[in-house]
Amino acid sequence: MNPRLAHLLVCLYPRPWRNRYGDEFQALLEAGNGGLRAFTNVVWSALGERIIPTPGLAMNQYSVATLSKKPSAFVPIAMSFIALTLLGAAYVVGLTTGQGGLVREPDEGAIAHLWQLLMAGQLPILAFFAIKWLPRAPRPTLLLLALQVGAALAAVAPVYFLNL
Repeated sequence: MNPRLAHLLVCLYPRPWRNRYGDEFQALLEAGNGGLRAFTNVVWSALGERIIPTPGLAMNQYSVATLSKKPSAFVPIAMSFIALTLLGAAYVVGLTTGQGGLVREPDEGAIAHLWQLLMAGQLPILAFFAIKWLPRAPRPTLLLLALQVGAALAAVAPVYFLNL
């Protein structure tokens, strides 16, 4: 494999991993034939190493996998999923009762109130998660915040597009 390409591939790995294995791995890549299969394998492994680091290395102890186990990380995603499930259940109930989808009520109804509580209730949890974890582990925190915002947008999308 080309030495420049081997160096770039080694640079995909986290710094503690490169400090420990980088020189040897680069020499191994340079000695190999370096086909497309080897290239994709190295890229895939580097991504996996960034998400779930090798145990025993003096890496940042906070990865996406460890942070995702914190309640402040997974509770907002669960709340968004429940809110989206409530909308789906209301739609199915409207279809089975012959009313053609979501039923419009004069007062918003219990499902709308629950949806609002779930969506508003995750804001303080998101703020706590960002305040607590952004200074400690910025990259995994930003990744999980993007996932949380994506889940919230998925729960808001039916309300926006269906004008509920």
